[in-house]
Amino acid sequence: MSTQSPTVPTDFSVEALIRSFMTIILSEIGDKTFFIAAILSMRHPRLVVFLGALGSLALMSVLSASLGHILPTLLPKKWTQVMAGVLFLVFGSKMMMEAREMGGKGREKVEEEMREVEEEIEEDEIEAGGSIPLERLEEGEAVPSSSGARKQKKLGSSVTEGVRNFCSLILGPVFVQSFVLTFLGEWGDRSQIATIALGAADNVYLVTLGTVLGHTCCTALAVIGGRYVSSKISVKHVTLGGAALFLIFGVIYLYDALASSAEELSIPIPVGES
Repeated sequence: MSTQSPTVPTDFSVEALIRSFMTIILSEIGDKTFFIAAILSMRHPRLVVFLGALGSLALMSVLSASLGHILPTLLPKKWTQVMAGVLFLVFGSKMMMEAREMGGKGREKVEEEMREVEEEIEEDEIEAGGSIPLERLEEGEAVPSSSGARKQKKLGSSVTEGVRNFCSLILGPVFVQSFVLTFLGEWGDRSQIATIALGAADNVYLVTLGTVLGHTCCTALAVIGGRYVSSKISVKHVTLGGAALFLIFGVIYLYDALASSAEELSIPIPVGES
């Protein structure tokens, strides 16, 4: 019994690239990692924030697509396509319900997301360097004592802090902060799981390229004018567009799986037999 190659024919190369690119574009605009890059770029040099966030997202894309690339070696190709199709249909349905619950242009969701991101950034800055935002210092809040906090930390946290400090010394604290917050924000996100599904159903190299290009465009947009863009675009319409795209991709993958199953079941008739 011959094993099937996890790659797809060359005919679907352009489609795989477009699918992965559009998936990232319509799932990342207005997402948590988008606002992380936008808010950090208001406080720190934009280029450093861009490189840190993009480096994190590129690494996540490679890891996710590679993980998806392993699945066809464990399961038949048609089943990985079925799993990808079902996953995209579930995501599309969920995004459709989220869009229907949004009021107006989805401004409430944007404001809530930005508040959460700002709180996470402030907490990260306090934990990393014992710093407090200027407006809170003006209110009389004291800088926390790092010695007392360290006594309560476990060994794992100390090791993590040491690695982060070492990387900050080499790459700079802003780069590391952007990298770490983006990586944590992207982990388990819808776009990461979608990348795994794309890597399982399509050519892993094209999926990686498409997702990295998509993240590059979204991160650049966030760094250049994320807050302005988020106030002008309709997150509700973007979510609806992403939902429609995910549903279409789900149908395409299920159709491909059914077509490949039909080809396997067809019995060729030898030429010359009456």
